[in-house]
Amino acid sequence: MKMIDVGEKDRTSRVAIARAELRCSRETLKLLNEGRLEKGDALAAARLAGIMAAKRTPDILPLCHPIVLAGADVDVACDEGAGVVRIEARVHAIERTGVEMEALAAAMAAALTIYDMAKRHDRGMEVVSVRLVHKSGGRTGEWNRNDEAPQPRPDQPLTPASRAKKVPR
Repeated sequence: MKMIDVGEKDRTSRVAIARAELRCSRETLKLLNEGRLEKGDALAAARLAGIMAAKRTPDILPLCHPIVLAGADVDVACDEGAGVVRIEARVHAIERTGVEMEALAAAMAAALTIYDMAKRHDRGMEVVSVRLVHKSGGRTGEWNRNDEAPQPRPDQPLTPASRAKKVPR
Protein backbone atom coordinates (compact mmCIF):
# COMPACT_ATOMS: atom_id res chain seq x y z
CA MET A 1 0.00 0.00 0.00
CA LYS A 2 1.15 3.53 -0.71
CA MET A 3 -0.14 7.01 -1.24
CA ILE A 4 0.34 8.03 -4.88
CA ASP A 5 2.99 10.74 -5.36
CA VAL A 6 1.34 13.75 -7.00
CA GLY A 7 4.26 16.12 -6.41
CA GLU A 8 5.13 16.45 -10.11
CA LYS A 9 1.57 17.16 -11.24
CA ASP A 10 0.38 20.69 -12.02
CA ARG A 11 -2.25 22.35 -9.87
CA THR A 12 -5.46 22.63 -11.89
CA SER A 13 -9.08 23.40 -11.18
CA ARG A 14 -10.86 20.25 -9.97
CA VAL A 15 -14.60 19.86 -9.49
CA ALA A 16 -16.56 16.82 -8.35
CA ILE A 17 -20.27 16.34 -7.80
CA ALA A 18 -21.70 13.40 -5.88
CA ARG A 19 -25.28 12.49 -5.12
CA ALA A 20 -26.92 10.37 -2.44
CA GLU A 21 -30.46 9.29 -1.72
CA LEU A 22 -31.98 8.32 1.60
CA ARG A 23 -35.30 6.44 1.43
CA CYS A 24 -37.65 7.06 4.32
CA SER A 25 -41.32 7.08 5.23
CA ARG A 26 -43.67 9.86 4.16
CA GLU A 27 -44.17 10.76 7.83
CA THR A 28 -40.42 11.17 8.30
CA LEU A 29 -40.17 13.31 5.15
CA LYS A 30 -42.92 15.54 6.51
CA LEU A 31 -41.09 15.95 9.83
CA LEU A 32 -37.85 16.72 7.97
CA ASN A 33 -39.50 19.29 5.70
CA GLU A 34 -41.18 20.99 8.62
CA GLY A 35 -38.03 20.94 10.80
CA ARG A 36 -39.94 19.17 13.59
CA LEU A 37 -37.41 16.57 14.76
CA GLU A 38 -36.48 16.69 18.44
CA LYS A 39 -32.79 17.07 17.57
CA GLY A 40 -33.47 20.12 15.39
CA ASP A 41 -33.22 20.98 11.70
CA ALA A 42 -31.79 17.80 10.18
CA LEU A 43 -31.55 19.26 6.67
CA ALA A 44 -29.41 22.17 7.86
CA ALA A 45 -27.30 19.82 10.00
CA ALA A 46 -26.82 17.54 6.98
CA ARG A 47 -25.53 20.43 4.86
CA LEU A 48 -22.99 21.33 7.53
CA ALA A 49 -21.99 17.69 8.12
CA GLY A 50 -21.38 17.27 4.40
CA ILE A 51 -19.13 20.31 4.23
CA MET A 52 -17.24 19.14 7.33
CA ALA A 53 -16.80 15.66 5.84
CA ALA A 54 -15.39 17.10 2.61
CA LYS A 55 -12.79 19.00 4.65
CA ARG A 56 -11.89 15.95 6.77
CA THR A 57 -11.87 13.22 4.10
CA PRO A 58 -8.15 12.34 4.50
CA ASP A 59 -8.79 11.66 8.20
CA ILE A 60 -11.12 8.76 7.39
CA LEU A 61 -9.73 7.50 4.06
CA PRO A 62 -6.13 6.51 4.75
CA LEU A 63 -4.63 7.00 1.26
CA CYS A 64 -6.53 10.16 0.35
CA HIS A 65 -4.31 13.24 -0.06
CA PRO A 66 -4.91 16.17 2.29
CA ILE A 67 -5.77 19.07 0.01
CA VAL A 68 -6.97 22.65 0.35
CA LEU A 69 -10.55 22.98 -0.81
CA ALA A 70 -11.65 26.14 -2.58
CA GLY A 71 -15.29 25.42 -1.87
CA ALA A 72 -17.86 22.84 -0.87
CA ASP A 73 -21.64 23.05 -1.16
CA VAL A 74 -24.26 20.52 -0.13
CA ASP A 75 -27.88 20.73 -1.27
CA VAL A 76 -30.54 18.65 0.47
CA ALA A 77 -34.15 18.31 -0.68
CA CYS A 78 -37.06 16.10 0.33
CA ASP A 79 -38.91 14.47 -2.57
CA GLU A 80 -42.14 13.38 -0.92
CA GLY A 81 -43.48 11.88 -4.15
CA ALA A 82 -40.52 9.50 -4.45
CA GLY A 83 -40.16 8.97 -0.70
CA VAL A 84 -36.51 10.04 -0.63
CA VAL A 85 -34.19 12.78 0.54
CA ARG A 86 -31.94 13.82 -2.35
CA ILE A 87 -28.46 15.10 -1.57
CA GLU A 88 -25.98 16.74 -3.93
CA ALA A 89 -22.45 17.64 -2.86
CA ARG A 90 -20.21 19.87 -5.01
CA VAL A 91 -16.53 20.27 -4.19
CA HIS A 92 -13.92 22.47 -5.86
CA ALA A 93 -10.16 22.81 -5.43
CA ILE A 94 -7.13 24.10 -7.31
CA GLU A 95 -4.94 21.09 -6.65
CA ARG A 96 -2.74 18.28 -7.97
CA THR A 97 -5.34 15.59 -7.32
CA GLY A 98 -9.09 15.32 -7.74
CA VAL A 99 -11.85 15.93 -5.24
CA GLU A 100 -14.06 12.94 -6.03
CA MET A 101 -13.57 11.33 -2.63
CA GLU A 102 -14.34 14.61 -0.86
CA ALA A 103 -17.62 14.94 -2.78
CA LEU A 104 -18.58 11.32 -2.05
CA ALA A 105 -17.70 11.72 1.64
CA ALA A 106 -19.81 14.90 1.80
CA ALA A 107 -22.86 13.22 0.26
CA MET A 108 -22.56 10.18 2.52
CA ALA A 109 -22.05 12.23 5.70
CA ALA A 110 -25.11 14.32 4.88
CA ALA A 111 -27.20 11.16 4.43
CA LEU A 112 -25.89 9.63 7.66
CA THR A 113 -26.61 12.84 9.58
CA ILE A 114 -30.24 12.78 8.50
CA TYR A 115 -30.43 9.09 9.41
CA ASP A 116 -28.99 9.80 12.86
CA MET A 117 -31.37 12.66 13.55
CA ALA A 118 -34.50 10.87 12.27
CA LYS A 119 -33.88 7.25 13.34
CA ARG A 120 -36.18 7.57 16.35
CA HIS A 121 -39.09 7.98 13.93
CA ASP A 122 -38.02 5.64 11.14
CA ARG A 123 -35.70 2.69 11.78
CA GLY A 124 -36.35 1.46 8.24
CA MET A 125 -34.57 4.33 6.48
CA GLU A 126 -32.04 3.27 3.86
CA VAL A 127 -29.17 5.02 2.16
CA VAL A 128 -30.03 3.59 -1.25
CA SER A 129 -27.49 5.32 -3.44
CA VAL A 130 -24.22 7.24 -3.24
CA ARG A 131 -22.49 7.97 -6.53
CA LEU A 132 -20.18 10.31 -8.38
CA VAL A 133 -22.03 12.10 -11.20
CA HIS A 134 -19.39 14.57 -12.43
CA LYS A 135 -15.68 15.24 -12.24
CA SER A 136 -13.58 17.71 -14.15
CA GLY A 137 -9.97 18.79 -14.20
CA GLY A 138 -6.68 16.99 -14.19
CA ARG A 139 -5.17 14.58 -16.68
CA THR A 140 -8.39 12.70 -17.41
CA GLY A 141 -10.46 15.83 -18.01
CA GLU A 142 -14.21 15.79 -17.68
CA TRP A 143 -16.41 12.80 -16.87
CA ASN A 144 -20.18 12.67 -16.44
CA ARG A 145 -22.31 9.72 -15.39
CA ASN A 146 -24.27 8.90 -18.53
CA ASP A 147 -27.73 8.86 -17.05
CA GLU A 148 -27.48 11.93 -14.83
CA ALA A 149 -25.03 14.58 -15.96
CA PRO A 150 -25.33 17.62 -13.68
CA GLN A 151 -27.39 20.53 -14.93
CA PRO A 152 -26.10 24.05 -14.28
CA ARG A 153 -28.65 26.09 -12.34
CA PRO A 154 -29.07 29.85 -12.75
CA ASP A 155 -28.71 30.35 -8.99
CA GLN A 156 -25.71 28.01 -8.64
CA PRO A 157 -23.19 27.66 -11.48
CA LEU A 158 -21.65 24.23 -12.04
CA THR A 159 -18.16 25.40 -11.11
CA PRO A 160 -17.93 26.78 -7.57
CA ALA A 161 -14.88 28.81 -8.65
CA SER A 162 -17.13 31.05 -10.72
CA ARG A 163 -18.68 32.28 -7.47
CA ALA A 164 -15.39 32.81 -5.67
CA LYS A 165 -14.21 36.33 -4.99
CA LYS A 166 -10.68 37.16 -6.02
CA VAL A 167 -8.46 37.82 -3.04
CA PRO A 168 -5.34 39.95 -3.60
CA ARG A 169 -2.12 38.19 -2.70
